[in-house]
Amino acid sequence: MTVSDNLPRTAVPAGIVDPVASARAELKAALAAIEIKGNFPRRIDNAAKRGAVKARRFADRNPVATVGVVVVLASGIGSLVWVIARAVAR
Repeated sequence: MTVSDNLPRTAVPAGIVDPVASARAELKAALAAIEIKGNFPRRIDNAAKRGAVKARRFADRNPVATVGVVVVLASGIGSLVWVIARAVAR
């Protein structure tokens, strides 16, 4: 395992003397950063997974509060649907 194996994909390894190799490493890191920042489906998927883990952890620690949150969310969504249906009916 080399030193560069421990670096993130978006980092440029230090100590590159050759200008061509340095430019390639910088380009590779820049493209990796663009891919990470621009890949919205992956970012959304990762955020959803983190949210699910947090929600499960919250539910395990506070089951009564979880029931309250679910009731409030359900009533809010129901109210929103009712308002939209009423607006469409008029």
